[in-house]
Amino acid sequence: MPAKSTRGKMTLVRQTCELIPSHLVPKLAREHEIDARKFSPWSHTTAHIYGQLTHAVSLNDICDGLELNSSGLRAIRGATPPKRNTFSHANRTRDPRMAEALYWQMIEYLPTVAPSFGAKRIRSGYLRRFNAAIHAVDSTTIQLVANCMDWAKHRRRKAAAKCHMNLDLQTMLPRYAVVDTAKFHDSKKAWEVCGILQDGEIVVFDKAYLDFVHLNDLDERGISWVSRAKDNMLYRTVKKLDTTSHSSILRDEIIELTGVRTRTRYPKQLRLVEALIEVDGKDVVMTFVTNNMDWSAWTVAELYRARWEVEVFFKEIKQTVQLVDFVGHNKKAVQWQIWTALLTHLLVRFLAHLSRWGYSFTRLFTLIRAGLWHRFDIVPFLVSYGTAGGCFRMLACPQQAYLPGLGAPEDFPMGQPHRRRPVQRKRYEKIMQDGK
Repeated sequence: MPAKSTRGKMTLVRQTCELIPSHLVPKLAREHEIDARKFSPWSHTTAHIYGQLTHAVSLNDICDGLELNSSGLRAIRGATPPKRNTFSHANRTRDPRMAEALYWQMIEYLPTVAPSFGAKRIRSGYLRRFNAAIHAVDSTTIQLVANCMDWAKHRRRKAAAKCHMNLDLQTMLPRYAVVDTAKFHDSKKAWEVCGILQDGEIVVFDKAYLDFVHLNDLDERGISWVSRAKDNMLYRTVKKLDTTSHSSILRDEIIELTGVRTRTRYPKQLRLVEALIEVDGKDVVMTFVTNNMDWSAWTVAELYRARWEVEVFFKEIKQTVQLVDFVGHNKKAVQWQIWTALLTHLLVRFLAHLSRWGYSFTRLFTLIRAGLWHRFDIVPFLVSYGTAGGCFRMLACPQQAYLPGLGAPEDFPMGQPHRRRPVQRKRYEKIMQDGK
């Protein structure tokens, strides 16, 4: 069994939590004036990470699980199991900006431990030509319970929070994120999410983020952007372009907006590209708009297709961490859980990078959850885990695939008996003895 050779002194949960530098949580707690007399910020953070790794659905799940494993928990830099009321009070009163700051500090810190973790990826196809950073901006909705969370109501009978994220497609690490209620339209958060972009960079977003005042601001700052065009957008064609011979490009034009409001908000010319894109095995006509006049039309379509990476990122998060059942209804408690969920996802992604994990991310998360209190050296354990990298003993012929006690291969009518080597004969005799 591969796990035998990776036996270690620390549990998997301890090795995961101790990826966080020992000084970082106390430092951030002081900066955000967290009261640490009864329940330390480190114990608070560790309890949330445990809740994410185990998919805990309530406060009792976390508190009882940590109490039963209190000796293993105390080995994690002296963390202590919380009481239910203590944990609830900490979630309700402590500033969640501490958890947010911890997440961004870890994104900066982990690439210093393993520089390849934050290195640029080698793209394929048209995107290989870009040296500038490409950002994908999107949001994901997190459903909440309406009758308990008045602060998050955005429909008559619904409540939800939203996470708006700016994902760097070179490193696949978030650059900026906003966690807020879902009552605000995505375009209202576009200014904040894109505020960190610099001259020469590229941003791609869906048409929900279309705000022509904001788009004009991006153009003034020297940022190239690509988005989908709204169906009701009013414009006139100024010039037709011929930048590529790709068969999927239907139109490539320079346009001007003609709407009463839009032409005052964006008085400049735009580029409109209409292309035939394959979606779920079917060709669908999509219309894109951009402020860049130099790219080929197919490059515009390829850039927008790269935006799908942020959708995959959100899907990966929702399939692994616990963002379905919340252990608190207060706004601060929900934000604490969301930010520690993102932190847990980051830590597991870092472990996957160190071990060069070749299976699905969901399987890695499940594996860590199953062996949370086992003592394995986590990186060698993950490297050696699985069937694909194991040592196989292939049968020489199908006649040898039999169960002990049910007859030798010579008894099977399939072909001629196989002549065994001496080592195989001894192994065969041993199997037969064990079967008897």
